[in-house]
Amino acid sequence: MADLTHLDADGHARMVDVGGKAATARVAVATGRITMSAAALTAIRDGTVPKGDVLAAARIAGIMAAKKTADLIPLCHPLALDAVTVNFEIEAAAMRVTATASLTGKTGVEMEALTAASVALLTVYDMAKAVDKGMVIEGVRLIEKRGGKSGDWFAPA
Repeated sequence: MADLTHLDADGHARMVDVGGKAATARVAVATGRITMSAAALTAIRDGTVPKGDVLAAARIAGIMAAKKTADLIPLCHPLALDAVTVNFEIEAAAMRVTATASLTGKTGVEMEALTAASVALLTVYDMAKAVDKGMVIEGVRLIEKRGGKSGDWFAPA
C-alpha cells in the first residue's frame, strides 16, 4: 500500500505531503457536455429561460466550485488559484463546457478544472430544468494537464 500516495504505511487515508516539492506553473483543462432538447438549447441561447441567464450563472458557479474544490473532495489541497475560466460552446443538441484552472504551486489543478466543469454543467441543468427535465450530463473528463513533476499530458483524440 505504500505506493498509493493517499494512504500511509498502515493503509489509512492521508493528505499527500507536498512541502518538499518545487512550485511550478500548472494548468489543467476539463470538459463535459449536457445534451438537451432543441427547445432548451434555443431558450439558453436566446436568454429566455425562466430562471435567467443560464450561462452567466453556470460560469460563476464553475469558478466558485474550482475555488472550493478542497472543501468538496477529500484529501485535495486547498490551492491559491491564479485563474479559472469556464467557457461554453453550443453543439448539436448539446452544450459543451470547457474549464481551465491554473496556478504556480506544488500540486496540480486537475481536480479544480474537473470540479468547475461538473458544477457548471449541474448549474445549466438546474437553470434549464423547467424547459427540459431529461437533460443528460456526460463525458466529464480531463483533456489536458501541463506542468509538475509528471510533465504534460493530453487526452487521446
